[in-house]
Amino acid sequence: MRSISRVADVSINTVSKLLVEAGEACLALHDETVRNVKASRIQCDEIWSFCHAKQKNVATAKAAPEGAGDVWTWTAIDADTKLIVSYYVGDRSGESAMVLMDDLRARLANRVQLTTDGHKAYLDAVEGAFGADVDYAQLVKLYGPTITAPGRYSPAECIGAKKVRVMGSPDIGAVSTSYVERQNLTMRMSMRRFTRLTNAFSKKFDNHVHALSLYFVFYNFCRIHKTLRMSPAMAAGVTDRLWSLEDVLARIDADAPVPAKRGPYKKRGEG
Repeated sequence: MRSISRVADVSINTVSKLLVEAGEACLALHDETVRNVKASRIQCDEIWSFCHAKQKNVATAKAAPEGAGDVWTWTAIDADTKLIVSYYVGDRSGESAMVLMDDLRARLANRVQLTTDGHKAYLDAVEGAFGADVDYAQLVKLYGPTITAPGRYSPAECIGAKKVRVMGSPDIGAVSTSYVERQNLTMRMSMRRFTRLTNAFSKKFDNHVHALSLYFVFYNFCRIHKTLRMSPAMAAGVTDRLWSLEDVLARIDADAPVPAKRGPYKKRGEG
């Protein structure tokens, strides 16, 4: 942000304000546009990051703002069109899982096959949002013994996985979380604030959400997917054209308040 402010010769506060406005515009664009999505296979997962400080350090952190600590981004991706149908930024609790599933259900136009990992929070969330109107299975990964070492943050070695039917009649051969996990990697590679072991992490929760909303609109609407040779939104039939960031700027201008009328100019000393 400071580099951009120097290049554009503007205050860093101006850059911050524009990013907030872009984030709010992208939240509205996704909410309004990604509706009635026709999909067959949906994969869900969650990815970790943090704001201001890691959860274990929040208690001793200096002036920790609201929302400081571990932050989890929940995503739901269409396995065929690679469209991010729904996302939610929160903690890793059952409440966050419910918010994601309720939002996902509202955006789908038909019954789908749903795959998640073995996180228990998904069980009640999927049943609460979809009832029996879903073919749901979990891909439960099996890990070997935990290896402890100084500075180690990655999980133990995955030694296998099992596919568990939860409800409906899911096609066991299509039970997978590969696409959504690959999307997690894309997020880490595309957003500096997700890079581990750096000082580029988000300092405010709201800024984290705005950065994610901007990323998801760019990924869904503005970026040509290498395999699909079109944007995921075009592949899903959500839009018929490739968007650019000018569409985001247009939404920012449309949402901007109308300037108030100013009174007549008077010179100092007049009436």
